[in-house]
Amino acid sequence: MAKKAKPAGEKPVEALSLKEAKAEHVRLELQIEQHDRRYYQQDKPTISDADYDALRRRYEAIELAFPDLRTLTSLSHKVGAAPSGKFKKVRHAVPMLSLGNAFSAEDVTDFVERVRRFLRLSEKDDLVITAEPKIDGLSCSIRYEQGKLAVAATRGDGAEGEDVTANIRTIKDIPHELKGKGVPDVFEARGEVYMTKEDFLALNKRQEQEGKALYVNPRNTAAGSLRQIDPNMTAQRPLKFFAYTWGEASHPPADTQSESVAMMKRWGLPVNALMVKCRSVEELLAHYRKIESERAKLPYDIDGVVYKVDRLDWQERLGFVSRSPRWAIAHKFAAEKATTIVKAIEIQVGRTGKLTPVAKLEPVTVGGVVVQNATLHNEDEIERLGVRVGDTVTIQRAGDVIPQVLGVVEDKPRGKKQYECPKTCPICGSHAVREDGEVDRRCTGGLVCPAQEVQTLIHFVSRNAFDIDGLGEKQIEFFFEKGWVRQPADIFTLEKRNGKIKLENEEGFGATSVRNLFDAINVRRKIAFNRVLFALGIRHIGETNATRLARHYGTMEALREAALASGAGDADALAEMNNVNGIGEIVAEAVVEFFKEKKNMKALDALLAEIEIEPMEAVAKDSAVSGKTVVFTGALEQMTRDEAKAMAERLGAKVAGSVSKKTDYVVAGPGAGSKLKEAQKHGVAVLSEDDWFKLIGKK
Repeated sequence: MAKKAKPAGEKPVEALSLKEAKAEHVRLELQIEQHDRRYYQQDKPTISDADYDALRRRYEAIELAFPDLRTLTSLSHKVGAAPSGKFKKVRHAVPMLSLGNAFSAEDVTDFVERVRRFLRLSEKDDLVITAEPKIDGLSCSIRYEQGKLAVAATRGDGAEGEDVTANIRTIKDIPHELKGKGVPDVFEARGEVYMTKEDFLALNKRQEQEGKALYVNPRNTAAGSLRQIDPNMTAQRPLKFFAYTWGEASHPPADTQSESVAMMKRWGLPVNALMVKCRSVEELLAHYRKIESERAKLPYDIDGVVYKVDRLDWQERLGFVSRSPRWAIAHKFAAEKATTIVKAIEIQVGRTGKLTPVAKLEPVTVGGVVVQNATLHNEDEIERLGVRVGDTVTIQRAGDVIPQVLGVVEDKPRGKKQYECPKTCPICGSHAVREDGEVDRRCTGGLVCPAQEVQTLIHFVSRNAFDIDGLGEKQIEFFFEKGWVRQPADIFTLEKRNGKIKLENEEGFGATSVRNLFDAINVRRKIAFNRVLFALGIRHIGETNATRLARHYGTMEALREAALASGAGDADALAEMNNVNGIGEIVAEAVVEFFKEKKNMKALDALLAEIEIEPMEAVAKDSAVSGKTVVFTGALEQMTRDEAKAMAERLGAKVAGSVSKKTDYVVAGPGAGSKLKEAQKHGVAVLSEDDWFKLIGKK
């Protein structure tokens, strides 16, 4: 039986002093996090739901009464606990096997003849075979018991998969209950989880806008999305599902494959409408060619057509060979290839500043499409392929992706000059850098590059940046097209220029809406440092890193000075930035490159002339560690490392990853090694966990 929690605090919240509120806020946070871990990760709660809710209510009441205690890392912004990082295993009652492949018309003919021989059918006997698109997704089995969704699992090794039940429940396509006549007591619907091309492109567009890495293709993205440890992440991805077969079932849905799929549809499962029944090899191949010709127009990716013997009793007689059924086969699409000549190599600059080399080709038809451009991905790929202007190359269209260059045709005349990737952006002239460990080169002129300007501006006014009411994506795009807003500072000079612009005369605007817009802009002339830093769109600087840097440096001037000093070779300045909790070398380098670019600084100075940045102050100004630099090392016993860092930051401390002469405290647990030695070398105060809690007033 769950234990009853001790009262969260006898004193009414409104009667607490600031010092008392801070102490209780920290205590409640540690207590709640501990209960979250027991409930969400260990499935072993030690208090009742009512007692837990009481702790939460008091915690939130304290934050309501003392707003400064509510930060970005506050529990009020979190739901549940960090995932455990483990999937349970699910043993498939009926193995999930793979299909054999056919790659030619002869292979399909052989398949049909093998079926006829096995079943001893004459040429006069009718053999019906279904043909349906082969969805390029992730295989999944969904078990329903008494019509209710019970367990969902990936294919895994065919015998055992991973339990993704919670994630499957977030997919809108998949019913939580089967309805209608004849639903078996146990029924395992099997099919593919996939993502449409449109949804994939929209997802990548958001990734670009947020400065994040792009996903490779819909199939991998769907698979990765379904296997997220946190179901909330899966719920944010637009996944879909097609059912096409079943595993364990109390009784088969019908007597044939086609009727069974129709029955699954009546029960509420989504099925593919492009399944047909064929009665000869010629009909199978005709449908294959039809699907192949319509492939580009389908909303989802496919990589072939699947043929299945329609009669279920014949499927049972045919059985399996090795790990594949004798009664089914996948007719795969061939990659579409052609040869042509590279006329030029040009650089395209993406919305996040990525420089992508593109081969400009002599037009050539590939799979019914005229191709004039093919991606070369990056400079490493050009070097690997050895592509030069004037070369004859083989190109490929596979999976309906952008055509790519596969290689050079060596026995054709070769180009003379080796290609060199530009070190400056061809659009704006800003220097283009390639970070360590990355294959892409990127333009650093995020605030001034026309290729990035619109997305930079949209990001600038986004909710967690300047969040200007009435100024969203559509308005930014309209102002940009008009030439009225080209960089962030232009937003704040819009009102000053309105005598000439006369925005109120534009369609969709009126005197009142224009006044409201200008008022909303003016409200944001005074804004917190971390918001401004996030709004600038510096690579790798999201909300969390913006807050970390803002807390550490306090002002834009201090951060700029540190970045410029780092860029000029000041090792101490660079080391300090690297050691800011959670920053590291890659992020620090991106910050340095941003501030080194003079065009960025010109745009930033123009912005700073229009706004007032509120310095980022520590959450707890009067704590014993406010403004101090702290390093945690060793195996902490009373709290996790993440808990320790979050606690220190809430109390206004700066958490670093390594020890230097600027470090104030090193909190050392058992097994502390090199950091402890560094602390002793620099004369830094070393604390035990108990010492730390005493210092911050927890003991």
